[in-house]
Amino acid sequence: MRFVRFQSGKEEPKFGWINGDRVGPLTASPISEYRRLDAILPLDQVKLLAPILPSKIICVGRNYADHAREQGAEIPEYPTLFLKPPSAVIGPDENIVLPPQSQQVEHEAELAIIIGKRGRWISEDQAKRYIFGYTIANDVTARDLQSRDGQWARAKGFDTFCPLGPWIETEIDVSDVLISCRVNGDLRQMTSSREMIFPIPHLITYISSVMTLEPGDVILTGTPAGVGILKSGDKVEISIDGLGTLTNSVRIDQRV
Repeated sequence: MRFVRFQSGKEEPKFGWINGDRVGPLTASPISEYRRLDAILPLDQVKLLAPILPSKIICVGRNYADHAREQGAEIPEYPTLFLKPPSAVIGPDENIVLPPQSQQVEHEAELAIIIGKRGRWISEDQAKRYIFGYTIANDVTARDLQSRDGQWARAKGFDTFCPLGPWIETEIDVSDVLISCRVNGDLRQMTSSREMIFPIPHLITYISSVMTLEPGDVILTGTPAGVGILKSGDKVEISIDGLGTLTNSVRIDQRV
């Protein structure tokens, strides 16, 4: 099933579910007890928002060998973890804002896991029980600041640097799905999720050995090779088989 957060007119944002080309409200978050109301709103007449408001965003760096090589890094022996703040989240069709501190902001197309229940020390054979669904993410990165700082909090943490969407899909096998990124229609990234160095069950086991996973947490699983610079006016489209396309435009920060 596909779940969304949406806004109709000037109403408050709601969680919803998709039935064909229609949207119906939920009485609560889909990662809780809820009731589905009738799907009567045309999908093309509502504004889709980020499908989840995570308590934390755990990211995996260099989880594709070709991306590690293009960054001049060794293939990691263990998953490389970092965090993005929830304030970085935006939804479909919202603007990625280029900060004045960076001259090299890049896209990173990623498959994102949505955690469905609380867990710690989760074994690999139990990992799927903790997954609610999947969505698309863009781990936007200020590459020059990442190199300069030596750690990644600032480079990964700017507002608007974590587009998510367009929805959460709960019924999909992501073991071999095509991930691609186009900027202004030009293909920049394309590979299969099967090329991950550390597969999803291993990631959940490793992360949950460090921190408790909570319902609604988001895990970004890494990006393939082909990352590239974004400039004001660009249109970024990240597609994953079975999950649709996440589209965002890029603009400069007008406040400076």
